[in-house]
Amino acid sequence: MKKRYIIYAVLAIGLAYLVYYRINANKKLEGKGGASAGAGKGKTGGKGGASAPLVVDGIIVKPVSFDNDLEVTGAIDANESVVLKSEVSGLVTGIYFKEGTTVSKGSVLVKVNDRDIQAQLQDALTKQKLSGTNENRAKQLLAKGAISQEEYDTALADLKSLQAQAQLIRAQLAKTTIRAPFTGRVGLRSISAGTYLTPATVIANLVSTNPVKITFSVPEKYAGQIKLNSEITFTTDGSSKENKGKVYAIEPGINAATRTLQIRALAPNADNLLLPGSFAKIKLALNTLQNAILIPNEAVIPVLKGKIVYIQKGGKAQEVKVEAGTRTDENIVITSGLKVGDTVLTTGSMALKKDAPVKVHLVKQ
Repeated sequence: MKKRYIIYAVLAIGLAYLVYYRINANKKLEGKGGASAGAGKGKTGGKGGASAPLVVDGIIVKPVSFDNDLEVTGAIDANESVVLKSEVSGLVTGIYFKEGTTVSKGSVLVKVNDRDIQAQLQDALTKQKLSGTNENRAKQLLAKGAISQEEYDTALADLKSLQAQAQLIRAQLAKTTIRAPFTGRVGLRSISAGTYLTPATVIANLVSTNPVKITFSVPEKYAGQIKLNSEITFTTDGSSKENKGKVYAIEPGINAATRTLQIRALAPNADNLLLPGSFAKIKLALNTLQNAILIPNEAVIPVLKGKIVYIQKGGKAQEVKVEAGTRTDENIVITSGLKVGDTVLTTGSMALKKDAPVKVHLVKQ
């Protein structure tokens, strides 16, 4: 029994020692922290001591004249394009074009076997001739009162029916000759003489490439600035040559899915270097802005509710909410938020904060 009390006493003394040791250790740590803080205050000049200003680049806003050009991408299309097919089925008896050459409107390209249709036409013409003779005889008899008007009308109806039948056969006969619907360049053919042609068989492609169409879209906010006959310039990946065109058609409404306006322009292509299907980089001149404010793209910082830039005011950085317009590769037009004479900070945007001290190194624009 006494041993148990002795053990309890030892444990209580040990616990009391640990508590005492921990309290003393905490007091020593607090004493060291206070000394360090006092030393720090002496180094920075106390609580109100100022930190070193951040060195950044900046520009002074100046009014400039800005050609408001819109740069978009588009595609080159043929002025006219058609896949040549036959309206009737039959064996190909003749091919009268050379692949990759220019053909004139109305020229014969392919001929399909028409012997059976020719025979039908001859039969119809024979019946038409006989019916014409009968109608003429009936007219003479009607004049003499030998037959009734009804009998003559029957003979006349037979003649007109046979004339219509012959006209229908002639139309079928014309379909066996495939002609070029417009002047253009014919592509690679996919048939040979002797091929059995059906309406589903592709013969070749025919395209007209002088001029060519340039199809592109512009954002909705520029829709009111696009006019008919506006000039465009464009380049393609296959050539560095700058080509010119003119807007000839504008879609009457905005595409609800993309919020863009589709536009087409025509461009001359006498040398046939502009190929349909090519990618085009287009520059469209909208207007010239006088006294525009331009700043480097890197100075603009996207935020949740728009865009901001930092300016230097009284040696400190200040946030300014801005609205932007056209953007180029290097600069962006600011439509509101800045004024002439403001010093815009162009570097250090990640480290800048409101009212942070800054030292600005002005750069040339």
